[in-house]
Amino acid sequence: MKIEQIYTGCLAQGAYYIESNGEVAIIDPLRETQQYVDKANKENAKIKYVFETHFHADFVSGHVDLAKKTGATIVFGPSAKTDYDAYIATDNEEFKLGDVTIKVLHTPGHTLESVTFLLIDENGKNHAIFSGDTLFLGDVGRPDLAIKSDLTKEDLAAMLYDSLRNKIMPLEDDVIVYPAHGAGSACGKNLSKETVGILGEQKKTNYALRSDMTKGEFVEEVLDSIPPPPQYFAKNAMMNKSGYDTFETVLQKGDVALNAKDFEAIANREDALILDVRNEKDFVKGHIPNSIFIGIHGGFAPWVGALITDLKQSILLVTPKGKEKETVTRLSRVGYDNTLGYLDGGMETWKAAGKDIETIESISAEEFSKRFKNENISTLDVRKDGEYKSEHLEGDNVQHFPLDFINDNMNAINSHKTYYIHCAGGYRSVIAASILKARGFNNLVDIVGGFGALKNTNLPTTDFICPSTL
Repeated sequence: MKIEQIYTGCLAQGAYYIESNGEVAIIDPLRETQQYVDKANKENAKIKYVFETHFHADFVSGHVDLAKKTGATIVFGPSAKTDYDAYIATDNEEFKLGDVTIKVLHTPGHTLESVTFLLIDENGKNHAIFSGDTLFLGDVGRPDLAIKSDLTKEDLAAMLYDSLRNKIMPLEDDVIVYPAHGAGSACGKNLSKETVGILGEQKKTNYALRSDMTKGEFVEEVLDSIPPPPQYFAKNAMMNKSGYDTFETVLQKGDVALNAKDFEAIANREDALILDVRNEKDFVKGHIPNSIFIGIHGGFAPWVGALITDLKQSILLVTPKGKEKETVTRLSRVGYDNTLGYLDGGMETWKAAGKDIETIESISAEEFSKRFKNENISTLDVRKDGEYKSEHLEGDNVQHFPLDFINDNMNAINSHKTYYIHCAGGYRSVIAASILKARGFNNLVDIVGGFGALKNTNLPTTDFICPSTL
């Protein structure tokens, strides 16, 4: 028996390759599926099943493409309904894979169709669970993402309580836990940085598995301070339920080199969004007018999903050299399938063609400190709510303006004012500045190094509060 976790840091997502005696199961595959086919071929094995723990909301899974390529059977849990061929398993149903068995444990709560897959080894011993978004290391899945359900988040949280106590906690302490996500995912609140664990350890340390916890206490705690889901979650879940274009089709359409003239013409004709994925330092020094920055080196796909509201939006790319194909791929992972090409040669091509270039003023934390003390300036802190509450600059003109909800809160600021913008380290502040600049806010100053650098000045800040106590 072979188990391999295939972890994608940008999505904080774990897919799984399980092989036994020439037969393979893939659990929660990524959009680009050829990697699984190649891996099975290398081992002279055949992909028999594609198991889905639920309809994922934070990424587009590769189950439909993988089944078409291999003839594998797509398996969902009870109550799932799809617009393509899939096998809907019953609770406790077992599937043979070579010499091992995979058992379906229906664990509703994160979503109605959520399941945990229990792997039983060659000797009949419970070996591991693939817990999807039902159980994470240190947390559990948020219970507010059910598709078109009449149930409330409180109803689903109560179901999750029962699922954990009736299906997962009775399992042996030495069972290995393979979750669908780690730290950085918006599918839970306080996920561990570890991506593989032991169930016994989770019973001791995971707040949601406390043996003395009542259902009411669980519902209250799991829903406490849960932020609204990113806008793309429901759209990705529907794509996973309904199907989508093949990844190869999306890549072929998007991986197209364009000269400056054609790039500009397509941008105007298609009303395309120009997405610049270079480093933020390069973007502030020079970028195409009205382009949006979301750097591929950061939390790229989740930020694209949170900030670009239309999955069908036509997109043109400005990328670092050699990152063109990767960028199209990572956009497709969250359902943005309408990339129309990239600027061949990047900004050097744009400059050589004599096209207009814009910049964003960028200053050090030390320079900001001087201006903050001597001038009546307005500051936007674009960090998340928990970050801001834990510690922030003190001042009457310091405004919390979280990047997550920038599209909804544009009327909370004045386009005629000058704003100094910071996040934690400098990535998100440039995203925010680029969006504001494209919307007509032209008086913007980015603070290099963000709050991390500002704390090294002598500017006044609120008392630090540990985020875990908020």
